[in-house]
Amino acid sequence: MKLSHFSFKLPEELLAEHPSEIRDESRLMVLDRKNQTIEHKLFKDVIDYFKEDDVMILNNTKVFPARLFGNKEKTGARIEVFLLRELNEEQRLWDVLVDPARKIRIGNKLYFGEDETLVAEVIDNTTSRGRTLRFLYDGSYTEFRRKLTELGETPLPKYIQRDVEPEDAERYQTIFAKNEGAVAAPTAGLHFSKHLLKRLEIKGVHLPEVTLHVGLGTFNPVEVEDLSKHKMDSEEIFITKPAVDVINRGIREKRRVCAVGTTAMRTVESSVSSNGMLNEFSGWTNKFIFPPYEFSIANCMITNFHTPKSTLLMMVSAFAGHDFMKRAYEEAVKEKYRFYTYGDAMLII
Repeated sequence: MKLSHFSFKLPEELLAEHPSEIRDESRLMVLDRKNQTIEHKLFKDVIDYFKEDDVMILNNTKVFPARLFGNKEKTGARIEVFLLRELNEEQRLWDVLVDPARKIRIGNKLYFGEDETLVAEVIDNTTSRGRTLRFLYDGSYTEFRRKLTELGETPLPKYIQRDVEPEDAERYQTIFAKNEGAVAAPTAGLHFSKHLLKRLEIKGVHLPEVTLHVGLGTFNPVEVEDLSKHKMDSEEIFITKPAVDVINRGIREKRRVCAVGTTAMRTVESSVSSNGMLNEFSGWTNKFIFPPYEFSIANCMITNFHTPKSTLLMMVSAFAGHDFMKRAYEEAVKEKYRFYTYGDAMLII
């Protein structure tokens, strides 16, 4: 398949700028791959598609407030710094994106906060917008991280044109977020409320957790027509033994094993044994899933509605079948489903 197969026109009014007031009351489109049928539900109805001992795989990554605003020394120019990943805890080195990048050169210093107690020095250029910063801060590592959290703001996607609001700090986080390290939320998980999770537990649905720290690479546009030539950025993943045991039991017993989100799906598909079972893993993945692809672990998935030509749409297309996915997206536009981060959801069974 080529890049052009994943292009579609999306009316601007379908971009969700705000989340649903109640998490599990966003809309849910249910795609049945076997019968090729489409149903329209609310997200809380997802429980009706699961039985006792079925499995839902959650990504428990936690978003940190990765967007900072600083001022350049001498000129005082306002610079946006987007923290991507920590390179060295001891030396306080970070991989970041800066905007506007043309003004930021090696040796420049940036000052953060009204009291300017946090300073960063640019020590390397990594890409056109990428830089390596060394943070200078008088205090322990714990105090330094606290300072970053205090000065940072929720890194909402660029297409959301409004300013960050206080509620975003809580709403742009899944309720099962635990392991800090993501610069973007695993959005399928945003639809789960505490009440819905509790109802799933009472029903006997297993909820193993894996971790994929979402980086910006997930959202990098694909710029080559031949998909096999696209390179994904690496993202850190963790799959523990307790999660492996629950998921593999679900596979052996032929239960419904559902990946909640493309990130959970990429995580489990990155560590498959030769007999089609999940392995424990701790490390990095740059796995890129596009049609045709044979999935090994999950036989069901929950996902949001994604951007044209995105790697996320390609994965979902590989899972649902390209023609069925195209039909579902046409239906979503017609029925005015909300797209992207704060949008509605899809269950593919």
